[in-house]
Amino acid sequence: MRIIVENNYDEMSRTAAGIVADEVRRKPDCVLGLATGSTPLGMYRELIAMYQREELDFSGIKTFNLDEYFTLPPDHPQSYHYFMFENFFNHINVPKEQIHLPQGTATDIQKACQEYEKAIAQAGGIDLLVLGIGENGHIGFNEPAERLQVGTHLADLTEETVRVNSRFFPSLPKVPRQAVTMGLGTILKARRILLLANGLRKAPAIKETVSGFITTKCPASLLQVHPDMTLILDREAASLLKNQI
Repeated sequence: MRIIVENNYDEMSRTAAGIVADEVRRKPDCVLGLATGSTPLGMYRELIAMYQREELDFSGIKTFNLDEYFTLPPDHPQSYHYFMFENFFNHINVPKEQIHLPQGTATDIQKACQEYEKAIAQAGGIDLLVLGIGENGHIGFNEPAERLQVGTHLADLTEETVRVNSRFFPSLPKVPRQAVTMGLGTILKARRILLLANGLRKAPAIKETVSGFITTKCPASLLQVHPDMTLILDREAASLLKNQI
């Protein structure tokens, strides 16, 4: 596991964008796994700027998003489908048919999850997967639990995650209680993983992620077994790390 600590969020975002850009240049038809939320927003802005400066060509890539809220239609302002198009896809030249997101409104959700796994496999697997991390150590929507699922599945969200995500919704009751997410097995199959974290609230989860111990109570701790895993943190998120840096 490689740990990079930057001074602030902007530096963290630029470093992350540089790694993604290098992957796209190295392999123009690469498969990217992408995350939503406030953490990767700066990275997406940097990548858009590179594209606008004609430094990057996204026309050959394929993308697979980590997760999507259950029951939210793609045009809902808080759906991850809407988020990705508003904040990234609409501003680069990736063809829409090469963009993949879990379907939160599928009639047969189990079948939709199986088809998502099949699509990832048919694309050749994920070359570089970008992750965020929850305050409780969840990645995607794989929440702390006694057992964790391997493949893409419908997950129940913890009350803590619902509370944290409520800032994006009009009120707490409006926050979905379930989401479709890649499982830990799907995540760990990615050839390279990049995890981003910023802010003091993420520091305890980051400490558990690199602790040297694996526990399903901190799903991100399983990333320690991955052979090509990089953490990019700001100073606050890294504040509880000592010997690991």
